[in-house]
Amino acid sequence: MKILVVQFSSLSDILLASPVIRILKSDLQHTIHFATKKEFTSSIAANPYLDKIHELETSSSLLKKENFDLVIDLDNNFKTWWLRKKIGVKSLVFQKNRFPIWLMVNFKIDRLPNVHLTDRYVQLIEPLGGKMDSLGLDYFIPEKDEVEESWLPPTHQNGYAVFSISADYATRKLPVKRMIELCDRINKPIVLVGNQEDVEVANEIEQFFRPGTDEQEQEIETLNKKSVIFNACGKFSMNQSASIISKANWVFTHESPIMHIAAAFKKQIYSIWGNTLPTFGKYPYRTQFTIFEKKDLTCRPCSSTGFKKCPKGHFKCMNELVFDFYLPD
Repeated sequence: MKILVVQFSSLSDILLASPVIRILKSDLQHTIHFATKKEFTSSIAANPYLDKIHELETSSSLLKKENFDLVIDLDNNFKTWWLRKKIGVKSLVFQKNRFPIWLMVNFKIDRLPNVHLTDRYVQLIEPLGGKMDSLGLDYFIPEKDEVEESWLPPTHQNGYAVFSISADYATRKLPVKRMIELCDRINKPIVLVGNQEDVEVANEIEQFFRPGTDEQEQEIETLNKKSVIFNACGKFSMNQSASIISKANWVFTHESPIMHIAAAFKKQIYSIWGNTLPTFGKYPYRTQFTIFEKKDLTCRPCSSTGFKKCPKGHFKCMNELVFDFYLPD
């Protein structure tokens, strides 16, 4: 069977749906095409389970000429409904938790299913014979994007932690002072990863830990602090950042695609949550993880996604977060 899987919404959702692609191809032996936004294609281009990738800009008439037997719609919105209508074949449509999430955000009434989003995606293909395997998430790095150990400074060539400072919304992201506090608490060589928009913040963090006077350096040495920062923000592609993550000892991350990339490589993840909840179903999948979140706030969750700033002005979900962890030597 020739199947078109449609997912335009976010890179995080694409990563969480990666087992669907693997199971359809590897277990059920179907031909799999994938339609998504152009900005996401580089992150899935090396996926061996995909026979062809279509960008969002591809016309529905061209997709119709592919003569698909089935469309699997993982987004279920007006845009994907219109695409399905134009293609005109049988479809399986993912049912999102819109109403339970709305209840939780607006009335703090918890009707959320205790099921990870990835497992819910796979449930959609059960009528085709699809069953969840034990492999977790997938992320494939093209050979040209593999980062060599020598690209990192000598201080980071015997092990390091990754701290991904990116997040899609400000209310999912620690304030800069708290990022610095977390780096100090990690007390290991750290690689900061992020995109071009994170460069200014990353530079501020790097500057804080940069050695200064002889007196300051002596004080740091006396305290045995090891938070040596390598600022990789804006310097590497997503695939190259994934390569850095694949070689890390620990990964600290906000709710973001980086969290799911780290899960694909079975990393020990320290996951930081602000205005949203892990119980929305997007916590790290099938890997060891620790959740940092401020519970018992009457204002949390304030959104299913996020805001540019805290609606209440206090940002307690991040400002009062406790970093309780220990990293062995």
